[in-house]
Amino acid sequence: MKLSDFKYNLPKTVIAKYPVLPRDKAKLMVVNRETQELETKKFSKVSDYMNKGDVMVVNETRVFQARLFGQKEKTNAKIEVFLLRELNETECIWDVIVDPARKVRIGNKIYFNDKLWCEVIDNTTSRGRTVRFNQPGNIFKAVDKIGVTPLPPYIKRDPEPADRDNYQTLFARVDGAVAAPTAGLHFTSRLIQKIKNKGVTIVPVILHIGLGTFRPVEVEDLTKHRMDSEYFEISQRTADKVNKALEAKKNVFVVGTSTCRALETSTTADGMLKENSGWTDKFIYPPYEFNITTKLITNFHMPESTLLMLTSAFAETDLIFKAYKKALKEKYRFLSYGDAMIIV
Repeated sequence: MKLSDFKYNLPKTVIAKYPVLPRDKAKLMVVNRETQELETKKFSKVSDYMNKGDVMVVNETRVFQARLFGQKEKTNAKIEVFLLRELNETECIWDVIVDPARKVRIGNKIYFNDKLWCEVIDNTTSRGRTVRFNQPGNIFKAVDKIGVTPLPPYIKRDPEPADRDNYQTLFARVDGAVAAPTAGLHFTSRLIQKIKNKGVTIVPVILHIGLGTFRPVEVEDLTKHRMDSEYFEISQRTADKVNKALEAKKNVFVVGTSTCRALETSTTADGMLKENSGWTDKFIYPPYEFNITTKLITNFHMPESTLLMLTSAFAETDLIFKAYKKALKEKYRFLSYGDAMIIV
């Protein structure tokens, strides 16, 4: 398939700037692959499609306050430093993006407050830098108080205090993401308990979502696109629970494309899930045979995005575009703070 196969017109008016509260009141489009039918429900009804013995897999990554605003040593020029990934915990070395980049050179120090500063030690890309922070230990904890929520670039407003909670799933536990696993944003404590009461086992994986999730595909031939690598972890317990469900012919509900990529990265030759950790750049697009995912919960994605391509690989592309057409007509809310879809 080609990049242009995933093009559609997304009006700015349907891009959600704020979430629906409570979270499970968002719309849920039910996409049935067998009957080709589309239904509109509330997300709180997602448990209706789950049965005893099923497994639901969620992403436990936590969005950290990745946007820092500091001042350059001597000139006091205002510099934004966007933390991308930790390269060396002991040495406090990070990959970052700086803005304005022209003012930031190797050897410069950027001060964020009287306790925290970093020194630029290398250039990576045009706006990319490698920096060393002065505080050994947990940088995530240090920036949590002074950083700003890294809202997606298509949400055209400044982050607000409420975004610290709103742009975080209830499953979030391990710092490392600069974008939320947005399908997980729709779950409430009440809904999670309802799912557990049905005899569904909820198990975690970790995939720290990077800025690459927003990076546009720039080649028409999809075989030539390369995903950014993202760190993931799958525990033995999660693998055991998922495999038990698969062997019993039960469903594995996968919450989000990030969770799906972690799972599909870690399959054995006989189509089972294995304990695993490391970096994945797995790119899923049609045609693709899924080994682990039997049902997918996801949001409505950007045109020509890798997330839309994965969703189209799970269901037929024509069916997904039929669902998107219905969603646009019925004024569904799109992207991170928007409504959801379950593909059954």
